[in-house]
Amino acid sequence: MGTPDFAVEALKRIYEDGHNISLVITQPDKQRGRGMAFTPSPVKAYALEKGLRVYQPQSLKDEEAQSIIKAENADYIVVAAYGKILPKAVLEAAKGGCVNIHASLLPRHRGAAPINRAVMEGDTVGGVTLMQMAEGLDTGDMLLVKETPISDTMTAGEYHDCLAQLGADAISEFLAGDVFVPVPQNDAFATYAAKIEKSEAEVDFGQDNTAVYNKIRGLSPYPCAFAFIGGKRYKLISAEKGEGSGTAGTVLSAKSEGIEIACGKGSVVITALQPEGKRAMTVAQFLAGNKL
Repeated sequence: MGTPDFAVEALKRIYEDGHNISLVITQPDKQRGRGMAFTPSPVKAYALEKGLRVYQPQSLKDEEAQSIIKAENADYIVVAAYGKILPKAVLEAAKGGCVNIHASLLPRHRGAAPINRAVMEGDTVGGVTLMQMAEGLDTGDMLLVKETPISDTMTAGEYHDCLAQLGADAISEFLAGDVFVPVPQNDAFATYAAKIEKSEAEVDFGQDNTAVYNKIRGLSPYPCAFAFIGGKRYKLISAEKGEGSGTAGTVLSAKSEGIEIACGKGSVVITALQPEGKRAMTVAQFLAGNKL
């Protein structure tokens, strides 16, 4: 069970490892783009490419959907970023239950946006947790943990790609047949990685430059941090920390290497941005045809 690109790597590894995939469950096609054409999820696209059976229930609360899933009589249901809460009937539909690939070192960053939050909060170590799913939100016992460093230049997109591979490694190791002893999570150390709200994406230059920089890379490439510069709205694609100082939000310099903006402490240098209604571009490209 899965929907986005993150889940494709796990499905791909299970397929390449030669396991019998009886059914791929993913969310219904969604309307996207200017033409609002129905587009399959990345998981569905890969599954169809490999000739796998695909099921797209509108709701997992539906008794018919639950019966279809249970009828597969699967050993395990592997879950990776499916995107909806699984009811108890689905959690218990397979002999070994549901095993989830969660993109954090649980119990830290339970919830919907662990990848973005880890980078935004400046975590230096991250990873994936293979978890036996329970009815709570990412509260199940841990089966396998894989760690990776998070460099201070890594974007959420780069971290995502790293974790997708780690998740594939974890599920491959688990399904190889070794016995893993479930370890309960320590709720005292739990944190919640809430879904990113649009209002959160606006940069507050009154913060210190580390917080501003982490927000920009933590929301890149999606949903992307934004700021108003010279009265115009720009998405901030990439940045570096600077050493300048001045009134927070003031443009200190604008040259091909980047646009330096003062923060509450220090500065950030924007190196790529996206004006409203236009494509993303480097600052050098932007300044060739625009002035701040």
